[in-house]
Amino acid sequence: ALFTTERLSVRKFRAEDFEDLAEILTDKEVTYFEPYETFTKEACVQEAINFSKSDEFFAVVLGDKVIGKIYFSDRDFGSYEIGYTFHGKYQGKGYAYESVKGMMAYAFKELGVRRIIAEVNTRNEKSVRLIERLGMRKEAEHKEIFPRKDDANVYEDFLVYAILKKEFEQC
Repeated sequence: ALFTTERLSVRKFRAEDFEDLAEILTDKEVTYFEPYETFTKEACVQEAINFSKSDEFFAVVLGDKVIGKIYFSDRDFGSYEIGYTFHGKYQGKGYAYESVKGMMAYAFKELGVRRIIAEVNTRNEKSVRLIERLGMRKEAEHKEIFPRKDDANVYEDFLVYAILKKEFEQC
């Protein structure tokens, strides 16, 4: 594992994670605010392989089940973007908070990351609350960026949050 928390471990994806990944990525509600379409089960086989070869996607594991994924991508100059997607049945139990906070701590301490950002759809209230609980502060609001999935004539607004290493160390 990359790191462990009280209840979870976070590690690189493996090709054999495709079934657990499919439970997450085939759920229309879970993927609604994601910048990609809902997956088919078949597509998840290849996606698990892609994730296993990537340095940007990490599996959040409870026991031996993948319950979520964390996206962590280099944006240059010591700045990284973080994102997350969690299985519907495991939402609201603190797993996202625990694993994302763990990822942030790992990144600041072990990887020498200076700054972490997150972009969140303004209508994704659960995610906005999570980001704020993690101590991130709002830096910007981008108006009308992407078309809404269920109505291409309506464009979604996004909030940009960030936290510096020195701010994280104080929370």
